[in-house]
Amino acid sequence: MQAIHATRPRRMLDRSTAPGRRSGTTNDIKPIELEHLWRRYRRQGDEKARERLVVAYAPLVKAVAGRMSTHLPSHVEEADLISFGLVGLMAAVDRFEPTRDVKFETYAGPRIRGAILDQLRALDWVPRSVRTQARLIERASVKLEQRYGRAPSDSELAAETGMSVRELRDALSQLSSSTVLTLDGLWTVADSSGDQIALVDTLRDEDAVDPFEILATEDLRDGIADALGRLPERERLVVGLYHYYNLTLREIGDVIGVSESRASQLHTRAMLRLRGSLEEAALAESAPDLPMAA
Repeated sequence: MQAIHATRPRRMLDRSTAPGRRSGTTNDIKPIELEHLWRRYRRQGDEKARERLVVAYAPLVKAVAGRMSTHLPSHVEEADLISFGLVGLMAAVDRFEPTRDVKFETYAGPRIRGAILDQLRALDWVPRSVRTQARLIERASVKLEQRYGRAPSDSELAAETGMSVRELRDALSQLSSSTVLTLDGLWTVADSSGDQIALVDTLRDEDAVDPFEILATEDLRDGIADALGRLPERERLVVGLYHYYNLTLREIGDVIGVSESRASQLHTRAMLRLRGSLEEAALAESAPDLPMAA
């Protein structure tokens, strides 16, 4: 009888741990090694054995997180789910009794999933009632689209969900403010090219210079340079000395050998010529192209 009782826990340990290796959820640790780790941790409280058990069953967390990520928004990273799931795995290791006739994977799976869901709910700032309404509206939309072969109207959707049209629109407004988009997410361009662009590249940069302003400035600079080139030499010299070298009119008069009042007259005349040339160029650009006379 003693021999039978001595071997009974060993057979239960084999049944609870061996399937882990066959299903690929452990890191190639043999069943006998897992049995030894469970014994060291449960009987002796060996923390190193606990760490090795967590590492051995870590692929189980990745498998659960991978399945859950397919039903979650794209901004939820699978790496975060794995991190949340490891908390559930460690709790499962602490509470699992190897002598029970149950596989560890069967015991730990729901706890890993529960830990991930708990963390997601803790991070979600949207009330659960809003999420419930979202699922209700989503299911009703799919049902009505299949029934009518088109997108349902607000009144049809409201009748299907048991809401008034106003309640439906209020719910949709709440849902729109709770939608999260990742800036790194790729969106397909709405043309035949099939190109994709990141959402961050579509946001306006308030500090960026408007390209139209750059073109307008360059056109104005080219127009001024062209108008300056058509000025008489003395007037062009006065403009250059006054606006580029910051000389006073008296200093300009001394440079070109005229009085201050004469220098002022030359400057005024040059400004009028420049203004007239720029206005003429602007009118020429804005005027429509007229057909040539036959």
